[in-house]
Amino acid sequence: MAHESFEDEAIAQQINESFIPIKVDREERPDVDAFYMAATQLVSGHGGWPMSVFLLPDGKPFLAGTYYPPTDRNGQVGFPRLLSALSDAWASQRAVVEEQANKLSEALEREIAFVDHLKVHDAVVDLKVVRQKLRDELVKNSDPLGGFGGAPKFPRPSYVEALLEFKDEETRDVVATTLNAMSREGMYDHLRGGFARYSVDAEWHVPHFEKMLCDQGLLARAYFQAAKHDSTSEWRDVALDTINFVLSDLRIEKGFASSLDADAGGEEGSHVTWTPNEVASTLGDATITKRIIDRFRISDPGLFEGKSIPRLASGEPFVEPAELVKSIDLLRHVRSARVQPGRDEKVILEWNAMFASACLRSDDETLIAEGVALLNSLRTSHFSNQTWWRTENLQAHATASDLAWLLDAYIDAFECTGDDTWTTLASELATYLVARHWDGEVPSAKTPNVGQGFFTQSNHVQDLPSRPKEIFDGATPSSHAVACRALARLALCLGDNNLLSISQQLVQLASSLVATHPGSVPDLVNAAGYALSGVEIVIPGAPNELSKHVRSLPMVRSVLITGNGSSPLLGGRSEAMAYVCRAGVCQLPVSTIDELDKQLLEAGAL
Repeated sequence: MAHESFEDEAIAQQINESFIPIKVDREERPDVDAFYMAATQLVSGHGGWPMSVFLLPDGKPFLAGTYYPPTDRNGQVGFPRLLSALSDAWASQRAVVEEQANKLSEALEREIAFVDHLKVHDAVVDLKVVRQKLRDELVKNSDPLGGFGGAPKFPRPSYVEALLEFKDEETRDVVATTLNAMSREGMYDHLRGGFARYSVDAEWHVPHFEKMLCDQGLLARAYFQAAKHDSTSEWRDVALDTINFVLSDLRIEKGFASSLDADAGGEEGSHVTWTPNEVASTLGDATITKRIIDRFRISDPGLFEGKSIPRLASGEPFVEPAELVKSIDLLRHVRSARVQPGRDEKVILEWNAMFASACLRSDDETLIAEGVALLNSLRTSHFSNQTWWRTENLQAHATASDLAWLLDAYIDAFECTGDDTWTTLASELATYLVARHWDGEVPSAKTPNVGQGFFTQSNHVQDLPSRPKEIFDGATPSSHAVACRALARLALCLGDNNLLSISQQLVQLASSLVATHPGSVPDLVNAAGYALSGVEIVIPGAPNELSKHVRSLPMVRSVLITGNGSSPLLGGRSEAMAYVCRAGVCQLPVSTIDELDKQLLEAGAL
């Protein structure tokens, strides 16, 4: 529509004569996007982009849709004719338009506050049963080619992570097939690194070539976690390569850019594809050319507009063999001389926090330092006038997701360093999140079951008719789930029952979904484990073999508390000993890795 309609002078003139056009960057204002996407789904029965919504002056929508062609076509009304009809209706039937807007707004209120209308689950939620139910649902819906459902296929790292702790062969096959398909086929960029947005086909062959920072952060976290469950896999290498792509291609002054475009010079994927002749002319040597062509399955004609998207052949290692490094570097050099995709240089707080979290979960000292440096940088670039902002231009207030992800990353930093600085910052951020976003009375240990969860937008934002809430997990986890997890982890680190009550109330509000439809809230199922039965692993003092061992484990529904800080769980504990605790009550201290593993297994933290 941008090219067909918005750049057409006649259509632009028609818009400007009768309407006030507002173009929204949905990454900068996801709250605006979510609100009007809900309206679009109510009106048209489906969502998607481009999204065109027509509003009253007070922001209430009265008509919404996705794509409109520039002329009537295939039964679709053309955009100019739609504009004329709406302009005439506003002039001659305004009462009808306003009535439509009021009816839609009433329905929209119910839709965006879905969590407010959920009934609390009658029985106590048995998370072990819920996790099994989620596992069964995901395995049933898995595709033999990897992923969950048919084309287009989006990576769903939350689904994979939900399956990791199950050791049966069927589940392990689903996990391995999915992780390998995403990292070995065309959705992964085997020359520059990093994941594309999604696969347009069921085979993971042809991607939508856009690369987004949020996907790199979430997928790197998932591959690191998967590698801890299977140290013989290549998944850690995938995570490290993904992070290195971000460090090399997305780094800018105040953090990391949000995305690379799908197309370059107006052609989608032109910077990625190859023909055998292009490889041969780059490398010269016939033997090495054949080796490269075979490794990346480059054919003539290729399967994407006559060219090939590099994919790893069966048996090829993910890491480049030493004898091919020089040749692959030559291909990279030639590729870098092509027209490159544009880069969206917004520094989004939420996505940068995701990436910091991935670095901090790497167990690599250099990358941990990168994560710590990024968190420190974000405090300078995104916090001003006692306000957190979503982007570095300080125009849009931070959303609940921005704050929750940053809070979660602070806990990752604390687990890596044992430094009280991070729990202090996390406590301040938790107070800010609750003050700006909580709906109603704030839960505490004395009054636990109060309040209605988090609004997506800050109470300082006044430009939407209503304040939406987000509970269902999608391409990224919901703010409801991430806030639940982050607050619970902080509460466990500090022994703070008031914070834990907020997290537990988030589980309670969505308990019917958790119990009956866990597939719609997989991240909340994970977060509930921290909120309802989290494990504290306390190892006082400087890093030692015990704490390093814990960091190498999956750490299921548990937090690591080290150092000599102010956490009450460290008080009176002996260094060089490990304590496995729940709700501050600890088992007998142990001094060996074998004893520690036994207690962690009994506590459900392995």
